[in-house]
Order: sequence, then structure tokens, then C-alpha cells
Amino acid sequence: MAGKVMTKSQFISLIAVKNEMTKAKAGEVLETISKTAIEETKKNGQFVIPGIGKLVKSHRKARMGRNPQTGASIKIPAKTVVKFRVAKACKDAVVPPKK
Repeated sequence: MAGKVMTKSQFISLIAVKNEMTKAKAGEVLETISKTAIEETKKNGQFVIPGIGKLVKSHRKARMGRNPQTGASIKIPAKTVVKFRVAKACKDAVVPPKK
């Protein structure tokens, strides 16, 4: 279905070439974006990457589930999860809407 996935080092190289900077500097830029996204999502509940999407901290309620091996009902506790919501512009560029 899909080709090979771009690795972190390939992505850093691409950033370096496109922006005429060293790979070390490009790596620092990527690391700054990653750390900022984590800190902001933790603190404010969301972090927007314009044109791509946003990370959103969400609370999942407690619910009943099933153990797939035994079929027994189990209580799944409430927890906080992180979701990524893709921006409409990004989604439409990757998968054009049907007419």
C-alpha cells in the first residue's frame, strides 16, 4: 500500500536542505517543536500545528469492556489520552474530497 516511511534522520536532512542550515541545527529545530508540543498539550490541553492539525488532551470515561481471551466483563478505568486531530486543509490535500 504505502512506500517506506521517512525516518527521523531523513526528515532532519530534508529540513536542513530546504532551509539551508546544518543537520545539527535542523535537529535542534525539530527537538524544540517536539518539546513545545508536549509541554503545551500538557499545560493547556492542546497544541496547534498550523496547516497540519492539533494535539488534544482528552478525558476518557470509565466503561465496561470484555477480556478477549475469557469473554469475562471487566471495568476499564477512566483515563486521560492524547489525540491528534488532522486539519481540514491537510486532510483535503492528502485525500481529496469526492465530488
